[in-house]
Amino acid sequence: MTDTAQRIECQWCHAQSLATARSCQTCGAPLDIKNLVSDSGWREAPRLRDMTEIQFGNSTCQVEGEIVPVADISLGAGDAVFFEHHVLLWKDEAVGMSVMSTPGGAKRALGGMPFVVSVATGPGRIAFSRDATGEMVVLPLHPSMELDVREHAFLAASHTITYSFVRMKGLNNILHGGGGMYMDRFVTTGAPGLLLLHGYGNVFERSLGAGESILVEPGAFLYKDSTVTMDVEQLKLKTGGISGLLGRGGMYLARMTGPGRVGIQSMYVHHSTD
Repeated sequence: MTDTAQRIECQWCHAQSLATARSCQTCGAPLDIKNLVSDSGWREAPRLRDMTEIQFGNSTCQVEGEIVPVADISLGAGDAVFFEHHVLLWKDEAVGMSVMSTPGGAKRALGGMPFVVSVATGPGRIAFSRDATGEMVVLPLHPSMELDVREHAFLAASHTITYSFVRMKGLNNILHGGGGMYMDRFVTTGAPGLLLLHGYGNVFERSLGAGESILVEPGAFLYKDSTVTMDVEQLKLKTGGISGLLGRGGMYLARMTGPGRVGIQSMYVHHSTD
């Protein structure tokens, strides 16, 4: 029997694992449970088992708990992760801490995004969690990938990922009455990386074909491949007087057009500007 025949492919991230493994070592998805896909084409993000371990670089991430999941990371020597400072739960004293240089600090602050991004460097252990129920979504990024994530959604990312932000004009008008919605952008170049997200409620993903579009309630948007375009669209409603309460006679939705993946969350929590 060949080595390939002794391995099983993860349905979530397509990494190869030993046929005897219960969970994917690359993303933590259970290997003994098939993809759960709705008739409309949305697949559920895998519910990670308590104490599932995920490998990246010389490090290991253990997922603890299910209601408010914790990412408990054992950082290997030379490995590092970056994160929004307020998601830190605890750390070993030996773990080194620094601050990432993030251009556009004033714009980030005005857009309601954190302008302080912290970096933890191994060896040692450190843990992260969000102050809300939901799901931890593990997204391994292969080389030369770009992913856009809504603000206040990422728990941590490995140091092999380049971090920046992009502004989507018009979307903040829907959510906060501002001049644009800021999203985190994560990019890998020659090395793979690991991105940990927190989604409120439940998380679902759908792959769009080239030119295929769906309309998404903006608060539900969680992440997308950078190849997916995102535009504001107003739907006119003919419902008499009540339409005036829905944005001058209509409702605003985000048009997502493929190709690429789109991730949504079933619950939206508004984050006010710090």
